[in-house]
Amino acid sequence: MDNDFSQLSRRRFAAGLALGSVALALPLPLRALTVDEARGLVDRVVGDINKVINSGRSETAMYGDFERIFSKYADVPVIARSALGVAARSASKAQMAAFTKAYQGYLSRKYGKRFREFIGGKIEVTGAQPIKSYYEVISMAYLQGEQPFEVRWQVSDKSGKNLFFNIIIEGVNMLASERAEVGALLDKRKGDLDAMIADLQTAI
Repeated sequence: MDNDFSQLSRRRFAAGLALGSVALALPLPLRALTVDEARGLVDRVVGDINKVINSGRSETAMYGDFERIFSKYADVPVIARSALGVAARSASKAQMAAFTKAYQGYLSRKYGKRFREFIGGKIEVTGAQPIKSYYEVISMAYLQGEQPFEVRWQVSDKSGKNLFFNIIIEGVNMLASERAEVGALLDKRKGDLDAMIADLQTAI
């Protein structure tokens, strides 16, 4: 497998998500997401992550746990389309479905592997604030023997559910990083989306 899949720092453990949208014909306006709801969502995400990283389970067992967390709290089809970027425009419906499934598994294994470095540590939510049309929830990650670092979660209900669509870790925008990485992987395969999908299915 290409080295691209293994040379990731501990501060690139999360996938970012693009904003989705939904159009609903209702007689009354939809109730807007509140700052408390945004913080509550991230509290649940963080709680689940803390349980997994300190569960004592094997690295392989963690992969499935993180995939369940990712699929529960993130809009997987939207992050996949965002990560694929321009190539998503020419991809067939079947290719997008296959890429989305493969990408979800890949992210779960990639970040599940990196999360082992958090064993004995924790993530704590410290605040939340409105930013334009979404909310940003601020948390701190505490690792054993290292200085704490900030993790900012961007949350929206634009997809019809309360979901986080991006994570910024010490100023590193995961949404942009994932798109750049997937673009590089596709370029390396000379634009062959099917080949990249096949590789992602087993990549760690």
